[in-house]
Amino acid sequence: MPLYAQLEQTIRFAIATGKLRVGERLPTVRQLAVDLRVNANTVAKVYAELERAGVLETRRGVGTFVSERPTQSSGRQNHQKRLRELTDRFVAEAAANGFSVDDVIEQLQSLRKK
Repeated sequence: MPLYAQLEQTIRFAIATGKLRVGERLPTVRQLAVDLRVNANTVAKVYAELERAGVLETRRGVGTFVSERPTQSSGRQNHQKRLRELTDRFVAEAAANGFSVDDVIEQLQSLRKK
């Protein structure tokens, strides 16, 4: 998984689990890049994508913050997009390990019955 995707997923997870709260300020692009030892453009790309998705908001001269929850319709669309991307990665990894889509579905259905 590309580094920017890992970072985006980490930020989304931190918000979903309450480690980052609505209104909380995130590190600057430069500071996070230094802390993680990654290129600042990678962090900027993630922040921009999360801002477009309504997850973060940037206030010029102040910083980047966790925004209020996006509207229900855009939130649902983003939710579906993330689920589709997650599913695609999961199925691709399963296939690389010799499992078919039917194997995956069968396993998921067995989890539902528990």
